[in-house]
Amino acid sequence: MIRRPSRLAAALLIGGLALPAAAGTLVELAADASRPAANDLAKAVLFAEAAGANPGELARRVNGEIAEGLRLGKSFPGVAVKTGNVSSYPVYGKGRGIESWRMRAELLVESRDPQAMADLVGRLQARLALAGMVQTPADETRLRVEEETTRDALKAFQARAAIIAQALGKSYRIKQISVGQSGGVQPMPMLRGKMAMAAEAAPLPLEPGESPVTVTVSGQIELAD
Repeated sequence: MIRRPSRLAAALLIGGLALPAAAGTLVELAADASRPAANDLAKAVLFAEAAGANPGELARRVNGEIAEGLRLGKSFPGVAVKTGNVSSYPVYGKGRGIESWRMRAELLVESRDPQAMADLVGRLQARLALAGMVQTPADETRLRVEEETTRDALKAFQARAAIIAQALGKSYRIKQISVGQSGGVQPMPMLRGKMAMAAEAAPLPLEPGESPVTVTVSGQIELAD
């Protein structure tokens, strides 16, 4: 006996054989937007370094300088001060035996108060050398500017897509889109070694400035045929 498929089974079979509509013309495009972000966070690395034949004496001298820096930093409530990397290594002579030792310890300073930062770093340079400093937007500042710039970039992407579609007399829909951010920090001039120690207790001049935050939106639109 031959059984005929039910109406429901036939409907499912016909639906399964349906072909997708042909894709329209695909166009790849990109748009970007930029906004300035205030460099409201300053970070500095200072260090104490010494060399000699007695590792214990070196540790006492270097650790003493760092401890004094920490003590001074605590008197500045608007500045965060903490210890950084510490390294000690032998210096070999011509006979490849250990001739002396060298030790270095870092002090990390961070603040959103440029005046307090300048005063503290200037005073610390009477004892410690300045390895370098950067000024950059704080995390919350960069995030806020990135959100605003992302809106600008998305609007620019939509505007460019509309221009393309209008010029070709077609409608469009977005098929794929991606968003990327970029933005650098503004480095400060670096003082090294004995040159840094010559600064004595003079305040370090700081001009925060701004860092550009750029958002790029790229993707693909489909033009209706």
